[in-house]
Amino acid sequence: MLLFVGLGNPGKEYENNRHNIGYKAIDVLLRSENFSEVSKSSFHGKLYKSSNNLFLKPSTYMNLSGKSVQAVVNFYKIESENIIVIHDDLDLPFGSLRFKIGGGDGGHNGLKSIDGMIGKDYIRCRIGIGKPARKSEITSFVLGDFSEQEEKIMDKLLIFLKDALRDIDRMPFSQFQSKYTLKPIENNK
Repeated sequence: MLLFVGLGNPGKEYENNRHNIGYKAIDVLLRSENFSEVSKSSFHGKLYKSSNNLFLKPSTYMNLSGKSVQAVVNFYKIESENIIVIHDDLDLPFGSLRFKIGGGDGGHNGLKSIDGMIGKDYIRCRIGIGKPARKSEITSFVLGDFSEQEEKIMDKLLIFLKDALRDIDRMPFSQFQSKYTLKPIENNK
């Protein structure tokens, strides 16, 4: 059983924020699945099940995402190598996509929370959102909405991601990484 976790913040006001790209990815994944909601209050999020996969959107707000992930992982007894966390990444150029296992949290509070609750050895799906010119602008940047043009690019990236994730357990991880790494959008025109 694979657990796909999309990081984001609940609420209409955050819906199109850069920080909510993980939520949007789960929405895109679910569009092509027959699923049922299996949420429980103890999961602290919206959980959906499709055949042998689970899809989670924590409702704890970003900084406490680990609480939700840990509850689902413990309930379903999911091993770290079967957890895929989809999140925004300031350190990657806008429109890029990379996968890795483990590593640091890069200042991402959602990852920091998950690392503290279940460890670091899960698969990270990193979606590049670029970064602002000044460090003091990071919070307003990640909590800001994508522009109309950026949203169109992200929609295409999320469709690519949906197709890629179908293969995540069908080949060695290093082969998967190599096949589905997406270069920055400037190089993909």
